Amino acid sequence: QAQLEESGGGVVQPGGSLTLSCVASGFNMASVPIAWFRQVPGKGREAVSCIPNDDGGTYYTDSVKGRFTASRDIAKNTVYLQMHNLQPEDTGEYVCAVEGGDSTYYCRNSLTHGMRYWGKGISVTVSS
Repeated sequence: QAQLEESGGGVVQPGGSLTLSCVASGFNMASVPIAWFRQVPGKGREAVSCIPNDDGGTYYTDSVKGRFTASRDIAKNTVYLQMHNLQPEDTGEYVCAVEGGDSTYYCRNSLTHGMRYWGKGISVTVSS
């Protein structure tokens, strides 16, 4: 059974950093596109980063470019989201997901119905 589990969230002051991890079990994460979504209460899930399963570039939403870096550790079947210079507007629940196709189309357009598997999410709060 395919599962995703996030960790690494927490409370941090503005300007701080966190690294989120998403560990996969039941499937090979190296062969699928991976998405990091952010959910804020009252709003839909927004894709913040989309990691392709080929040599294509990783997508970042404009608000996190230059601050967030997504990466994949094939040996550990894990993806990471390094977040630097965090701001209060980065607060939310971060969820990793597997895209259903072979591209990051659904992720880049925040089309959640295109995701095949979802993690449970992890909370990130940026507050002074």
